Amino acid sequence: MTEKARIKQLYRWEHEAVVDRHKQRMAQNPQRMKQRGALVEHPFGTLKHRAGMHHFLMRGLEKCRGEFSLMTLAYNFIRVINILGIDKLRDYCVQRSENALKNAQYA
Repeated sequence: MTEKARIKQLYRWEHEAVVDRHKQRMAQNPQRMKQRGALVEHPFGTLKHRAGMHHFLMRGLEKCRGEFSLMTLAYNFIRVINILGIDKLRDYCVQRSENALKNAQYA
C-alpha cells in the first residue's frame, strides 16, 4: 500500500464463488475430472481437428450459436452413421416416416 492510501480496496469477480467451488471439487476428486476430460473434451477436439473449427466465422452470439449448432449436428450425424451403419439408419428413417404417416391418419 502506498503512503497516501488510507484504505486498501479488494475487488472480487461476481462469479468467483462458482470458480472457487469448482476448484475445490477438482481437488477433491481428480479421477472424476480426468474422466470428464476424456468424455466431454473429445467432441471439441474432433470438431477442431476434422472440421477445422478453430474460430467462429460469424459475429454475434446468435450467429455463433447457429454455427456451433450446425457443427454439432454434423458431428452427431457422423457418430450415428459410425455406430449404426448406413443400412440401419436408413431402415430407422423409413420406419419413422411410416409411423408418422400412420399417426397423421389418426389425427
